[in-house]
Amino acid sequence: MGEMFGPMEQAILDRETASQGGNVRRGLTVLLAAAGIGLMVFYSACDFAACSYLQGDIWGLDLKIVGIVYMTAILLLALVKQADLLRMLLSGGIGVEIYLVAFQIREDVYCPFCLAFALLVIAAFAVNYRRPHADGNPWRRWLIYGMGDAALPGKRRIPLLVFAFLGYFFVALTLNGTATPAYGADKAVLPSFGSGNVEVIAFSDYFCPPCQALEPQAAPLLEELHAGGKVKVTFVDTPFHKMTATYARYFLYSLQDGGTLQDAERVRAVLFDTAKKNAAPTEEALKALLASRQVSWRPIELKPVYDEWNRLLNAHKVRATPTFVIRYSEADTRTFVGTDNILEGLKALRTAVGTGG
Repeated sequence: MGEMFGPMEQAILDRETASQGGNVRRGLTVLLAAAGIGLMVFYSACDFAACSYLQGDIWGLDLKIVGIVYMTAILLLALVKQADLLRMLLSGGIGVEIYLVAFQIREDVYCPFCLAFALLVIAAFAVNYRRPHADGNPWRRWLIYGMGDAALPGKRRIPLLVFAFLGYFFVALTLNGTATPAYGADKAVLPSFGSGNVEVIAFSDYFCPPCQALEPQAAPLLEELHAGGKVKVTFVDTPFHKMTATYARYFLYSLQDGGTLQDAERVRAVLFDTAKKNAAPTEEALKALLASRQVSWRPIELKPVYDEWNRLLNAHKVRATPTFVIRYSEADTRTFVGTDNILEGLKALRTAVGTGG
């Protein structure tokens, strides 16, 4: 009797240990998924500019929303104890993150939120990792089944590597992403005009209706101020709309062979009008439209300009467009938001520097 009792106790102890391990695994998975949801919610709500020029969507759904939905599914599968489905979904996520991280490396633009999200996916996969059931050739076991395996209902066990490949190719085929491209040794020119002691920094978005209304009214005032020789004008394109980064890229491309403030204003007028009419919803359509309007451009590395734009966005805490910042001096910086407020500020500056009336 004693000999039979020992193995029974051991079996019970093994089950209890496995159950405790499963509870710990589920708890950690829930925490990691909740952290991922919180990270994407924060990323969506905050005004950091670090990721402004790295954007993407799948079938029109922003990647931040996709991330929230994905982590919600992970959390629910953990709570209902669907271990096989959970590992399949996490494996697919690994494939997606491999593609997205490679995209950032290729474009030389890095989003800290995106990289942190990738680490959470990897951590959740590691927490839920189980040794594969496959036997036979050890090379086959570790090459094909190294990530583990999972069972579909009524089916044989499938290597999780399959789901990683599916995730990779799914995002490769469906992602619509934009980023800062690198083209060579040439560096972009910051869109600043003039060398006056007073600086006007114009933050705007081509797809913002108030910005579209402001542009034709502000342009002659800016040209007048610039012509007086006392005012420097700097443009900062603010990417609140998903296509603004693309429009901004071609605005900068158009300036790389030189140009005056009037040249910049002409290109901006074309871009504002195009955005207002939604006449170029894709990059290819925008290229064709610019060509039809005799706007020439040359690809060049834009990262230095984007870095400076991001610095200005953060330094002046831009929350909305249009926003104009007028720096009379280091000690006197004034911020104007909205069409009427901005026009009043520009007219007051015109009076202060004595350029006319």
